[in-house]
Amino acid sequence: MAGYNVAPLARLIEQFERLPGIGHKSAQRLAYHVLGMTKEQAQNFADAVLEAHEKIHYCKICCNLTDQPLCPICRDEHRDNSVICVVEDPRDVIAMERTNEYSGSYHVLHGAISPLSDVGPDQLCIKELLARVQDGKVKEVIMATNPTVEGEATAMYISRLLKPLGVKVTRLAYGIPVGGDLEYADEVTLLRALEGRSEL
Repeated sequence: MAGYNVAPLARLIEQFERLPGIGHKSAQRLAYHVLGMTKEQAQNFADAVLEAHEKIHYCKICCNLTDQPLCPICRDEHRDNSVICVVEDPRDVIAMERTNEYSGSYHVLHGAISPLSDVGPDQLCIKELLARVQDGKVKEVIMATNPTVEGEATAMYISRLLKPLGVKVTRLAYGIPVGGDLEYADEVTLLRALEGRSEL
């Protein structure tokens, strides 16, 4: 820090800077905001971070985030488990649910294949997806990975693994712009993409 260095403040700013999308100025603003909290507020903030870290884990079925053995969607008996929508990120599940039109289940990969970032298939939740499909009850897998180079490569890789299992593999239609993320797509765009999906 220019002019002076208060070590605990510098460390706090540094930690905020490690968060995605947070630059140095935003990190400073957040750090000073935390300093302005009462001790009780700061403790509640710290406790919430630790509790989330300790209690949230992957759903045993779909790999979405949950604090129970199964996530709310996998616990819902009204969902159609013969259709699985495969997404890269838990936030994509929230985006798809906003359409209020999809009643199937999900599978969260927690990333996409990216050789440049040293992310290979083994680092994603692909084997869990294959295990779900092998019981013969799944009729369709919708590849809803993001329309990026990595998302496309991941969709093609998984579709090649699924084809021999006799399951229909479809891809979201391009109502979603290339380079865009599902998280930021509006409900109408997502709905059109879902309705216009095509077989891979």
